[in-house]
Amino acid sequence: MTTHASRTISVSIACPPERVYAFVVDPANFPRWATSFVRSIRWTEVGWVADTPAGPIGLRFVERNDLGVLDHYVTPAPGVEIYSPMRVLPNGSGSEVVFTLFQLPEATDDAFAEDAAMVARDLATLKRVLERSAPA
Repeated sequence: MTTHASRTISVSIACPPERVYAFVVDPANFPRWATSFVRSIRWTEVGWVADTPAGPIGLRFVERNDLGVLDHYVTPAPGVEIYSPMRVLPNGSGSEVVFTLFQLPEATDDAFAEDAAMVARDLATLKRVLERSAPA
């Protein structure tokens, strides 16, 4: 069995987990918070396709659920699928969003660190977007 390095990145958000989940589970919202990665997203006959700085990629999501699971799979090229585990958890009256990033076998340590920084930026954007639009 081969394992790869991983980093778990999280952010606390002052919104109830149900609201956070409802926002993140909708792929149409990805361009609003995953700004370092997704420029736009559209539904096609083969599924969700996101336009990114590296070109179009496929996105596949787990079914909606009551457990806060937001896992998704990124397909940057035919036959290549990257698993991205993500959760929203209750944290007091707010939420904790947790994303685990795995280092791909071909990724250098520097590239992995850049990916982790990108995830942290996107989670910070998610926090800003949700807290700014939170009901008073």
